[in-house]
Amino acid sequence: MWKLLVLALLAVAHAAYYEELTARQLPEIGRRATTWKAGYNKRLANMSKEQLKQLLGAKLDKAPVDAPMVFPQTKPATLPTTFDARTQWPECTLIGFIRDQAQCGSCWAVSSSAAMGDRTCISTSGAQVPYLSDEDVMTCCGRQCAPDGDGCDGGYPLAAWEWWSKTGVVTGGPYDSNQGCEPYMINPESSSSARAPACSKTCEKSYNGQYANDKHKGSTYYAVGNGVTGMQQELFSNGPIVSAFTVYEDFYNYVSGVYQHKYGAAVGGHAVKIVGWGTENDTPYWLVANSWNASWGLQGFFKIIRGTDDCGFESSISAGKY
Repeated sequence: MWKLLVLALLAVAHAAYYEELTARQLPEIGRRATTWKAGYNKRLANMSKEQLKQLLGAKLDKAPVDAPMVFPQTKPATLPTTFDARTQWPECTLIGFIRDQAQCGSCWAVSSSAAMGDRTCISTSGAQVPYLSDEDVMTCCGRQCAPDGDGCDGGYPLAAWEWWSKTGVVTGGPYDSNQGCEPYMINPESSSSARAPACSKTCEKSYNGQYANDKHKGSTYYAVGNGVTGMQQELFSNGPIVSAFTVYEDFYNYVSGVYQHKYGAAVGGHAVKIVGWGTENDTPYWLVANSWNASWGLQGFFKIIRGTDDCGFESSISAGKY
């Protein structure tokens, strides 16, 4: 099947970069990958090399914040072999919602604000189920979060958690949803490179509330240590966590299974929300929510190998408490 797809893609004289990349990668990944399947993701159709890179955005160097490192007291005997935050806390319905960062390198804000909202819900036993605003984090956190001065040019998840604990984050919603104080303003249907809007500190006119009064504030922020078991304990006890990791070209073609890097060059840093773990065909994995809408991968999710720090996935973990 993939051979026919490759031939069809190669026949396109002026194929976009993603089509060219797919044609080149599928046979190579097919020879190397044993735990996952590669294919064509319609979400990325006709994207140029630059457009694909705009789907990333996590800074992987040390964040410019004074953040403590928390070492969760691991209790391996009490940790289940399979865990899914969506079923652990069913009242927190947004844990399973897949966001769309559009053509903007805002994954650092999108994944962090999603996890902040999840943890707010978990901490309040479902009394609050806020969709916290990616827009507020992306545009108002400042250069400590986005050092290039534009939230679409990338930033630090850990700095976003610090901002949440110091100033709070208002409510929001997906693009064109008319939900919350500050819904996402970048249109996922546009193929143009996006710039982050200016920080407004005002709510949409249709929203019945004031910016200052709409803030949901955390109490602490921190990096998570103790490796795999520390990540599991933190996730099991407090809810979704955020990983910043290196994306390689083969990740764009992930369709199913347990991903591990097999082919292609590194293209940049990306931040995602970890919601669980498990084992598939004897391969341990993390269950992760991406932010490229629900048409990519496993309806917006993916699985990545657990325990090997593949792509640095277990080396930069951030979280906080409500």
